[in-house]
Amino acid sequence: MSDKPSNPIKKRELWEKKRFIIPATALSVLGCILGIHYYFYALTHVATDDAFIEGHAVSISPKVSGHILKVYIDDNQSVKDGQLLAEIDPRDYETHYKMAEANFEAARTKASQADEDVGRYKKLTVNDEISKQDMEHVIGRARIADAECNQAKAALEQARLELSYTKIYAPAAGRVTEKSVEAGTFVQVGQTLLTIVTPERWVIANLKETDLKNVLPGQPATISIDAYPGRVFKGHVDSIQKGTGARFSLLPPENAAGNYVKVVQRVPVKIVFDEASEPQNTFPLGLSVMPTIETK
Repeated sequence: MSDKPSNPIKKRELWEKKRFIIPATALSVLGCILGIHYYFYALTHVATDDAFIEGHAVSISPKVSGHILKVYIDDNQSVKDGQLLAEIDPRDYETHYKMAEANFEAARTKASQADEDVGRYKKLTVNDEISKQDMEHVIGRARIADAECNQAKAALEQARLELSYTKIYAPAAGRVTEKSVEAGTFVQVGQTLLTIVTPERWVIANLKETDLKNVLPGQPATISIDAYPGRVFKGHVDSIQKGTGARFSLLPPENAAGNYVKVVQRVPVKIVFDEASEPQNTFPLGLSVMPTIETK
């Protein structure tokens, strides 16, 4: 009895099946492991790409109007707290101050003379040398003179303040942005001349309302910034805004009017950096970030 010859086609098919099944099984196992890992990771972490770098931006505007005499800063320049930024032509305000000073001196002299008259008339009243009516008239003039003196003093103080306002100082340290003032420009009261961005930085993460269940202040967070690929910064949740972003928008929704469509709302969450160091202090405001909060 002779042996049957083996079928090479069947052997090749079996080998091809094994070559497909083994990688497929390995990939399935790996996928299950990664899926389980991601599932448990998602249970204890909340992330969003709707987040940005935020900070303090102080708008600088004059308290008096006039022509800009000189500008002492330039775009993107670092400034110190109390540094002179610009100066308005002070000549008109110097004149007003001198006039107010002269009026105050005249009013003070008049009030002093009126007080002396009251003292002199009181002595005459003792001996009944003047009438009671005359005494009351002198006292009335003294009160009017004192009131005029106080009014002139207030006007002098106001003129002094207006003169001091011709010099514009930095209210805080930071970097100059949005500079729109030049020498010779006429500026009005309240007109924005420039903005100072202070060194403090934090992240505003707009989380879905459905992700806020386990988010609490103090929880650790990692921060990835698109402008700094490969770097991860550490921080923690500082606070949660008591209202959605839509509620405080320029035109908040009126759900009671018209047809209602439910939309998942976003709630701003403030995340602060654990260490205030470079380059954190120089991050431009508005940079896109990807924060991840550990909620376990």
